[in-house]
Amino acid sequence: MTRGHTELGDITPHNIKQLKLLNQVVFPVTYNDKFYKDVLEVGELAKLAYFNDIVVGAVCCRIDTSDNQRRLYIMTLGCLAPYRRLHIGTVMLKHVLKICEEDANFDNVFLHVQVNNDGAIKFYEKFGFKIVEEKKNYYKRIEPADAYVLQKTFRESGEQKAMAKN
Repeated sequence: MTRGHTELGDITPHNIKQLKLLNQVVFPVTYNDKFYKDVLEVGELAKLAYFNDIVVGAVCCRIDTSDNQRRLYIMTLGCLAPYRRLHIGTVMLKHVLKICEEDANFDNVFLHVQVNNDGAIKFYEKFGFKIVEEKKNYYKRIEPADAYVLQKTFRESGEQKAMAKN
């Protein structure tokens, strides 16, 4: 499988079950009904990825306004194992970064990654994400339970600027 066409499509009440199934296969965590209800309301922030018209991946984000910052949180971004390394993740991440660029009001975009997921860490680092924090026992019922917070910063908050000067 080297040739193919990737496109992103909306998540609707008609295909939300495909997203649920995909997430069950791709991620070691289970997402609750509220997650899926919220995904239906975020519009462009949640997309299914189609490779030759087959659902093989998805990205789901939400806007986070914590720490006096407006941030985009990538809740999930994943692709079925046989379809990895076909740039499907890149298409999904570029979609997210384009939203941030067009909106221009985001301080950063961030996500959590299991500390042992070297493939994901390297993938995000290629796009300018940096590990900014380690959260102990972030995940429940999976090992390792620790997560890194990876973040790509667009503009620094006043607090970060003050720290950078010191």
